[in-house]
Amino acid sequence: MQYYKTIDICSGIGGIRKAFEMAGKYKNVLSAEIDKFACITYEHLYKENPHNDLTSDSFKLKVESIKYDILLAGFPCQSFSRAGLQEGFNDNERGIIFSHIADIIRRTRPKVIFLENVDNLITHNKGQTLKHILDTLEFDLRYKVIGTDIDNNKLTYSSKSFIRNSKNFGVPQNRPRTYIIGFNRDIYGMKVNELPNQLPERNSKLLYNNLNYLLEQNVNSKYYLSAGYLETLENHKKRQKAKGNGFGYKIVNSSEISNPIANTLLARGGSGKERNLILQPNSKIVGKQVKYKKTPINSKGVRVMTPTEWGKLQGFINYAFLDENGEDTFSFPEGISDTQKYKQFGNSVTIPVIEEMAKFITKCLEELEKSNF
Repeated sequence: MQYYKTIDICSGIGGIRKAFEMAGKYKNVLSAEIDKFACITYEHLYKENPHNDLTSDSFKLKVESIKYDILLAGFPCQSFSRAGLQEGFNDNERGIIFSHIADIIRRTRPKVIFLENVDNLITHNKGQTLKHILDTLEFDLRYKVIGTDIDNNKLTYSSKSFIRNSKNFGVPQNRPRTYIIGFNRDIYGMKVNELPNQLPERNSKLLYNNLNYLLEQNVNSKYYLSAGYLETLENHKKRQKAKGNGFGYKIVNSSEISNPIANTLLARGGSGKERNLILQPNSKIVGKQVKYKKTPINSKGVRVMTPTEWGKLQGFINYAFLDENGEDTFSFPEGISDTQKYKQFGNSVTIPVIEEMAKFITKCLEELEKSNF
C-alpha cells in the first residue's frame, strides 16, 4: 500500500497521529513535542521519542531534509481558549507558534495541512486572529482552505464552518473545536476549487449511547469528593446563583438528564473537574477518611470522573488502541500521575473526530491525484 507521510507537530501524546493511522494510508515520519511528560507517554505508545522544538532552526532543517506529504498540528490552544489569557498572537510563548508552523509550511510545501485548535479561535480578537491565519494560508502560502471562497481577491467564509463538535462523532462529550484543512494550490492547481467545500459534520460510529455507558464501577475512593469540599462547591454555586450567574459545579449524569454528556475536558492537569461531576453512590465508602482529604467522603455519592473515563471520552481507551482480538492495549507509562493523565487527555484531541477528518482528506487526495496524474 502506498502511504502518505505525515509529520506530527505539537503532537502531545499523539492523538492526531493515531487518528490518521487508523484512517489508513498514513504513516508518520517525524514528530515534535516539548512537554517532558507528554514525550514520555508518546514514546511509550509509539516507541519513538518526539522531543523536538518546532521553533528551532535545527528542527526546521530536519523537516526540510525529509520528504513528507501532510503537516499535522494541534497547535497550543491556551492562547486562544476562553480559559486562557486572551492574548492570542501577543503571547510570545504560545500564540507565535502558528508563525513557526507557517514558516515550516513555507519551507517544505506539503500537499496538505491539518490544524486543530479550540473553538474560541474563531471569535478571538473579534475574528482577526482567524482572519490572519486564513489569509496567511490562502494568500501567502497558497493553500485552498476548506470552507473558504475568494471573491475579488478577498477571502469569504463563515467562521462557524470550521467548528465541529465531538458529540456528533460518537462520543458523549460537548467539545467544539476548530479544524482547518488546506490543499496546496501549487501542486494541484485549479482542481482544488472542485473539492467539497465543507468539513465532515458527523460520523456513523457510535462509541457510547451516552455518558452512563462509559462510566467505571466501584472506582477508587480517592475520586469521591470530601464532604467539606462538596459543601464548599454547593455554597459557591448558591452565591453565584444569587448574583444571577450560572457558574458552579455540575453533576453531568443527574437523573433528570435523559441523555447525559460530558462538558469539555480541560487541559489543566485535573483542575476544573468539578464541571464534570458524577453521581454514583457507594454506601461502602460513605464517611471514609481518605489520605490527603481534610474531611471524610461525602454522603451523596458525588465523585470526579476518572482518568480512564476521560480516556474513553477522547477515544484513546476502548477504541484507538484495540488490537486484532479486540483487546485494549492503551496504557500510560509507569509513574505517570493522575494529574498528568488528566492533563494529557484534556490537552489531546477526540480521536474519532480526527479519524473522520483524515478519511475526508483521503477522498480529496484521491480525487485530486486521479485528476492530475
